[in-house]
Amino acid sequence: MTSVPVTPAPVVPGFHPDPSVCRVDDTYWMVHSSFEYAPGVPLYRSTDLVSWEQVGHVLARPSQLDVSAAPGSGGITACTLRHHDGRFWMVTTNLADGGWQTLVTAEDPLGEWSESVRMDEVRGIDPDLAWDDDGTLLVTYAGFGAGGPAGLVQQAVDPVTGWALTERRNVWQGTGGRFPEGPHLYRVGGHWYLLIAEGGTERGHAVTIARGPSPSGPWEACPHNPLLTHRGVEHPVQNTGHADLVQRPDGSWAIVFHGVRPRGASPQFHVLGRETFAAEVVWEDGWPRLGEWLTPAAGPVEVEELAGAALPVSWVSPRRLPGDVLTRGEGGWRLTAAAADPASDDAAFAGRRQEHLYCRARAVVAADGDGVGGLSVRMDPRHRLDLQVAGDVVRAVAQVGPLRQLLGEVAVPAGDVVLEVRAVPSEGHFSSTALGPDQLVAGVLDADGGFAELGRIDGRYVSTEVAGGMTGRMVGVWCSSGSVVVRSFRYAGADDPAAVPTA
Repeated sequence: MTSVPVTPAPVVPGFHPDPSVCRVDDTYWMVHSSFEYAPGVPLYRSTDLVSWEQVGHVLARPSQLDVSAAPGSGGITACTLRHHDGRFWMVTTNLADGGWQTLVTAEDPLGEWSESVRMDEVRGIDPDLAWDDDGTLLVTYAGFGAGGPAGLVQQAVDPVTGWALTERRNVWQGTGGRFPEGPHLYRVGGHWYLLIAEGGTERGHAVTIARGPSPSGPWEACPHNPLLTHRGVEHPVQNTGHADLVQRPDGSWAIVFHGVRPRGASPQFHVLGRETFAAEVVWEDGWPRLGEWLTPAAGPVEVEELAGAALPVSWVSPRRLPGDVLTRGEGGWRLTAAAADPASDDAAFAGRRQEHLYCRARAVVAADGDGVGGLSVRMDPRHRLDLQVAGDVVRAVAQVGPLRQLLGEVAVPAGDVVLEVRAVPSEGHFSSTALGPDQLVAGVLDADGGFAELGRIDGRYVSTEVAGGMTGRMVGVWCSSGSVVVRSFRYAGADDPAAVPTA
């Protein structure tokens, strides 16, 4: 077995990209992009920037969020979260419903957020919110035009109607990296600062910054740009970028940003998606510099997630709310198919993010009549490993693009069956192309708790490098025909494979 390198721990692990953070009194609040999954825009809370708790979703109602037409990695892109004039403000882009930007507000972020104000004239992604000295709301974003991306642009917007009050004007385009995006404006002392991402969200990703006398510039680039990048360096966290700054109550500063943890043979593969990391920021000569990383204790986690009458806050579904397909009934949760095709984007799935490099997910499932479904680990509908209960047979099936392969099957007694998928270390030499990021193993448990493996695949086939897109692995339950009853679901994970609980 290959050795497992020590990797800095994210403050919010798993598929949580594009972090945006603000502070109110002693509490920090953070949101992330969510793409095709609903509810949208997961909301986290912390008192130290290191330990974060998910407390809900900002876009939690159908009237706020329509991702029914979102393809894989479509829908909700990068957000900005701010507190201004006694209210929380969150703006994001929904690429799936034709309305472009969506702005919601709340006095209490733990309560219901407002209905969406749409900005149809603000055409682009990654909107930022900032208020000029006269109270004008400025939206700075990566603009789209008839010929494609138009660079970073800015407009004044009426926050009540969403109407643009000005034509868009060009702002700073960065230091020359491709895809300048993810802008955030800050007023610090006598300067306005513009923080952006550039270089693309893959290996060239970076964070750069400029300052000027007004929120519209003109902009002076920081002499020691980039503020953050890992391109071309040996580090277990890569693709670092898309950041947001926040000031602590004591006047010190910190930064949150996303990155990935690739593993395996070159070009390496990441499976968890873009995760959120954090670091100290020190100001020198009027410019921020990156300090020490803020690293939480990354111990093992084991949770039972379908034990109560309400779905866990972490559970989501692609293109619909999980409550649309998963309902509480006598004896467990009934998952009902949304389409007959098991490879369809519309096959019912509900689950949670894989948040650790190594994990086990276990579900106790009973097929109902002609029901077909079970347990799945997936990047998207075309890249996944399924355990499928159909009558008295359990099958392990791998999907890689258009290819769907039966790996193994076993007859089981009528009634409940215990399914388990595992992400375990890959084996092989670092110079071998056979070395993937991990291995995915699927099997069933007998009455004595013994595990019978039905099949395994190289984890690269459920990775971003193979599947493409902007999301990360999800683990959960699925159904392609009829319905299945899920008695229980347990997730156990750790970044040290030896520390993963046995579930």
